[in-house]
Amino acid sequence: MSSGPRIQPSILAADWANIQHEVERIHAADGVHVDVMDNHFVPNLTFGPQMVEAVQRVSPIPLDVHLMISDADRWAPGYAELGVFSVTFHAEASLDPAALARRIRGIGARASLALKPGTAVEPYLELLPEFDQVLVMTVEPGFGGQSFMADMMPKLRALRAAAERHGIDLWLQVDGGIALDTIGIAAEAGADTFVAGSSVYGAADVDAAIAGLREAASAAHAH
Repeated sequence: MSSGPRIQPSILAADWANIQHEVERIHAADGVHVDVMDNHFVPNLTFGPQMVEAVQRVSPIPLDVHLMISDADRWAPGYAELGVFSVTFHAEASLDPAALARRIRGIGARASLALKPGTAVEPYLELLPEFDQVLVMTVEPGFGGQSFMADMMPKLRALRAAAERHGIDLWLQVDGGIALDTIGIAAEAGADTFVAGSSVYGAADVDAAIAGLREAASAAHAH
């Protein structure tokens, strides 16, 4: 994974019938973002552990699994056991996020905490050393293709400041509406890891789309 801005295309926007081809197409990316939805925590259903295991088997790049599921304390460790790079669970779906993060890390995956747009960041700032990454949702989770919520940027700034205060290397991820015209806004606010769906998979040239997003984020970081 690059130390500069990380681009992780979401296979929510891919052709699921040809998933091996779809992950191989994005080999220039830093990871593949896999959305697991249970039709309970969010009003949509995608796939479960069997599909994640299949993608893990064929993917040339690391899997970043985003669990939009209820009862994360029960289910998240099983995803870490599949050997994926990173497991993200929602703060709103866990009774003890710090304990769950320790279990995920103990299995050998990176532990990541996701926050819905309506969830305040303040209760989690002192827990940040327990996590490798925090995902700030810039849309309501559940469906692709929504508009970027710029009013989430203060959350990113608060997280970046707290990570520096703790002296930790915390990845700050954004997911939702990330495209050439929005990635710079998120990068400037402190994000370094970007989930992009249709702006990569909908592009005529996937490699160029990934490179373009990375450049736009780098330019914003440089300011």
